[in-house]
Amino acid sequence: MSQSSSKGVDMASAVETLIRGVVSKAVAKISVFNRGRMKADKPNPYLTGIHAPMDAELTLDSLKVTGSIPSELDGRYIRNGPNQVAPENPAAYHWFLGDGMVHGVRLHGGKALWYRNRWIKSRKVTEALGLPDAPGPRNGAIDTVNTNVLGHAGETWAIVEAGGYPVRINEELETIASDPFGGTLKNAFTAHPNLDHDSGEMHAITYNADIADTIWHVVVDAKGKVRREEPIRVQDGPSIHGCMITKNHVIILDLPVTFSMKTFLAGHPFPYTWNPAHKARIGLLPKEGRSDDVIWCDVAPCYVFHPCNAFEAEDGTVIMDVCAHDTMFAESKIGPDSARVPFERWTIDPAARSTARMVIDPDSQEFPRPNETRIGKPYRFAYTVSLPDGVASPNESKLFKHDLEAGVRQVHDFGSGHIPGEFVFVPKQAAKAEDDGWLMGYVVNIAAQTTDLVILNAANFEAAPQAIIHIPHRIPPGFHGNWVAA
Repeated sequence: MSQSSSKGVDMASAVETLIRGVVSKAVAKISVFNRGRMKADKPNPYLTGIHAPMDAELTLDSLKVTGSIPSELDGRYIRNGPNQVAPENPAAYHWFLGDGMVHGVRLHGGKALWYRNRWIKSRKVTEALGLPDAPGPRNGAIDTVNTNVLGHAGETWAIVEAGGYPVRINEELETIASDPFGGTLKNAFTAHPNLDHDSGEMHAITYNADIADTIWHVVVDAKGKVRREEPIRVQDGPSIHGCMITKNHVIILDLPVTFSMKTFLAGHPFPYTWNPAHKARIGLLPKEGRSDDVIWCDVAPCYVFHPCNAFEAEDGTVIMDVCAHDTMFAESKIGPDSARVPFERWTIDPAARSTARMVIDPDSQEFPRPNETRIGKPYRFAYTVSLPDGVASPNESKLFKHDLEAGVRQVHDFGSGHIPGEFVFVPKQAAKAEDDGWLMGYVVNIAAQTTDLVILNAANFEAAPQAIIHIPHRIPPGFHGNWVAA
């Protein structure tokens, strides 16, 4: 391509992006009007049953405990997820767009000191609650932050993808401010950064819903400031929920779920759909590389929300383990709709520019987590949540432990009617083995309408829990959380 032709393509792309941003804002009122006209044929599963929102912020300082909480656990288990603050037209509501709410339990000295739940104070939430707006800049009109929460650089951050800035919250889970890392973030962030434990830096692949042709590789340093925000060229406005890192690379998941203006104009507030015309590919970006340095490798069409881990093999390939959805948002306008979600190992070959997919476990499962001190390095154990009845209508579920060296799967069964969410691995202070630590996460008891924070001994995975902290109400299923040490 000649230099003049290249400039013409770049100009056309820029004009398309500008029009997209202008149109998306201009049609917002039309979209709201159309949503108001929608009628629900049946109850929205993300607003009823186990997903019915909580209607109040609670502080409970007397929690019953079964078993013994390890005394070295000093910190908070906190998780973020959608929880509508005000009535919503059920026909238009999408699970991924619900108002953010964090739920946390403080552990110290072998005791559970408190449980708290707090809305992330977006403008919509503060208006509904009659509160002043939280301080800090916003990146656009929407500031809902509902997907993940983590500790970094001595602060606690609630985070989201598609353009929303991070929100800083305090030790008691109250919103402090919308905070783009002290003003150092210029574009979008993500709900799934990956911490490089060797450097202390977080790596993320981010996108903005108003921009179709650019994503970014963002690096947040150990002091909580953005030091790199490298634009990467793409097409069609792909939805990129997660990424992964290795020793030398950031792995980009450019898969066939993309922005759909047709869906948006029809009044659906979540405008991403399955797009078979969008080529599925995996990008290997050198950690300090630029857009032209990405090695793009073909992969059979599918969608991945969550990689578990990745590492570089001695033969030059990159190994990545993922939960792979056969399709995503092909039919449903309110939430995930894939039929199968096996756990797979992908071998990414930069020389052949191809990706080979191998099924580790054919059963549907999600929310994979490793011992995250092994992120980007060879590892042995992965922990996932089984999905026997799908995300929207769980009946009962189990936790899996995959021994990737032995090829063995262990199962922790919480019992009929007990629904676990994502579990997080917390290494012991003097850990000697990769699975020497605890797993913790929320488990809902459907019949009793209560929730337990369950702590398992990861090395004795199928045994009775180490401790169960009883919470006397149902916590709606959420997305992601982490252990934040004191």
